[in-house]
Amino acid sequence: MILDFFKITANLKTVKRQGWIDKLSLNNPESVADHSFSMAIIGMVLSDSKEYNTEKILKMILLHDLAESITGDFTPEQILKNEKINLENKTIKEILTYLPKNLNQQYLNLWNEYQENNSKESHFVHQIDKLEMALQAKIYSEQNNSMQNISSFFDSAKKEILDPNLLKLFKQLVDK
Repeated sequence: MILDFFKITANLKTVKRQGWIDKLSLNNPESVADHSFSMAIIGMVLSDSKEYNTEKILKMILLHDLAESITGDFTPEQILKNEKINLENKTIKEILTYLPKNLNQQYLNLWNEYQENNSKESHFVHQIDKLEMALQAKIYSEQNNSMQNISSFFDSAKKEILDPNLLKLFKQLVDK
């Protein structure tokens, strides 16, 4: 059963981030797994520097897009927010059934906490998600020697990032 869980989650390596395809017309954008890895590095370093519960934050990061290993990556233009939430909640429950009951419940609790955005760790992870997106937008713009079309990514991040340290990093990124 655990091996089935690993097979499902490994699929994230093949799921391309749809926003990069739709908004930047990239043929070979990062995968959801690439995004999660980058978030995990950011989360580890910044969480440790703030003396947050790094283990909890890393688990939340690794779980936050896991449903996309089955559903794929949808942008807000493709599906209504409530529909996406319902689909992903149903899907994560299905994915977690491949784990022992204690892990299933632990990870489902972390998933729900992230979805409900009701703790300092979940707030932090949501903001890291936006910071990582802005970082990737900047990387793509530098690779393509063009700043066109990335303003929507920066605008989205600017609305969500409130943590002073993350905001400082975001401003450095934008000004660079």
